Amino acid sequence: MTDDEILAEFRAAEALLQGHFLLSSGRHSEYYLQCARVLMDTTRAGRLAAALAAKLPRDLRQAIDIVVSPAMGGVIIGHEMGRALGKPAIFVERPTGTFELRRGFAIDAGAKVLMVEDVVTTGLSSREAMEAVRAAGGEVIAEAALVDRSAGSVDLGVPFYPLVAINFPTYAEGELPPELAETEAVKPGSRSKAA
Repeated sequence: MTDDEILAEFRAAEALLQGHFLLSSGRHSEYYLQCARVLMDTTRAGRLAAALAAKLPRDLRQAIDIVVSPAMGGVIIGHEMGRALGKPAIFVERPTGTFELRRGFAIDAGAKVLMVEDVVTTGLSSREAMEAVRAAGGEVIAEAALVDRSAGSVDLGVPFYPLVAINFPTYAEGELPPELAETEAVKPGSRSKAA
């Protein structure tokens, strides 16, 4: 899929929102990608996961033992990536603020893990989820994501394969353009960090 075809999928799902958004990274943006909307259509989710899986080098695809994603945002695309790769897919979640395995999930010692996210902006969630995987005995060998919003600046410590890079400007609280500063920020993400 080309970048234009991928963005067309987001637009068709009404998943590319415009307004004033407080991202889970704490930064503000005029645009928000609601990946849950683009993934709610199972055919579209499968198509995007297949395109993302195809971006991974063949030797990497063969090395993966298990797909792990952080809840909530990564669960659907992680599951679909597991299907596309023919690998089990589990997730980590943070019931007390720190990612951990629950629900009877386990990672075999030394298992090669592909971390899968919906959107990466600063990489904080990814790095925290990777730490939980390491604590459980797994080895994260790469990360894949639907969208890279980091403007190419994110360092996850492993190879990173986004389906598309979208570089909408983001702003710190003190850098807001006047048109954003005049409106209240909406927090559409999965984390409940206060504005």
